[in-house]
Amino acid sequence: MPSQFSRRSLIRGLTAATVTLSLAGGLAACGGDSDAATTTGPAGTVTVGRQSNGAAQETELKVSEVKSISAELPASVRRSGKLVIGVGALPSGSAPLNFVGGDQRTLTGSEPDLGRLVAAVLGLEPEIRNSTWENLFVGIDSGKVDVAFSNVTDTEERKKKYEFASYRKDNLAFEVLKKSTWNFDGDYENLAGRTVAVGSGTNQEKILLEWKAKLAKEGKQLTVKYFPDQNAANLALSSGRIDAFFGPNPGVAYRARQTANTPHPTRSAGSFSGAGATLQGLIAATAKKDSGLAKPLADAINHLIRHGQYAKWLAAYNLSDEAVPTSQVNPPGLPLDNA
Repeated sequence: MPSQFSRRSLIRGLTAATVTLSLAGGLAACGGDSDAATTTGPAGTVTVGRQSNGAAQETELKVSEVKSISAELPASVRRSGKLVIGVGALPSGSAPLNFVGGDQRTLTGSEPDLGRLVAAVLGLEPEIRNSTWENLFVGIDSGKVDVAFSNVTDTEERKKKYEFASYRKDNLAFEVLKKSTWNFDGDYENLAGRTVAVGSGTNQEKILLEWKAKLAKEGKQLTVKYFPDQNAANLALSSGRIDAFFGPNPGVAYRARQTANTPHPTRSAGSFSGAGATLQGLIAATAKKDSGLAKPLADAINHLIRHGQYAKWLAAYNLSDEAVPTSQVNPPGLPLDNA
């Protein structure tokens, strides 16, 4: 999966953060599909955050099959006894969303872990298949993958081919040094006079440049900076050359956790919907259109919400601020002119 600094990420609509701090293991392959090791706990449990190298608090959750929900599954999936979960994390992964853990073989992160929790509710064995971002959708199209849990944004364009069960807010965030007193209050006006870094070609760049243009018409200045990778942006922030970095909320949350005990800790200074001011963007489990999977997936997620495992999963990854009250089947997505 490409860096958030890649121009192609605007086309894809993916708002995942690049792996920015050292992880113990890299992904073994650079293309195509790969079977990733699946971690399992004792019967009736799923351990989230296993092998996560500090990206999550390892947490064991009790989860059992709910017969009334698994009965909703298409017959072919029930007969297979497994849920084939696609993750588009090759070649480099994206903490805390999806990456290879400390044993250098287990695909961990918030996305595959939610897939494992959902599979448990459905009474299915999770089979994780890791691929490039492009091949993730090829896998769904070909039937080799049942569902993607891979930070996929719900868009009206994608609904032409896929069906969705939402599970997390698609938010962007401003990362600042912890000592900074500035906060983003949701109004672009308070960006006046600031210097903000952003990834080139991303959805967040599009939003930031729109704000810059509005401020310019008012005679106010917003300076936008670009860096070749996340490490360079991190250095600029720690050295005071920029006031903030504007990027995907999960990456900001990850770095806040990782830098907490360093000389230059960071924090989130406020978030903004990846879909813009008028629509809350949503991340969703993604299956082939008319597969019959969206409803049982949504019902499984809602079971996890009602019984507390969902909140504990988000908390383990420092993503509680992206919680949704309910999983929806095919909710309004990014409009066609912004997808």
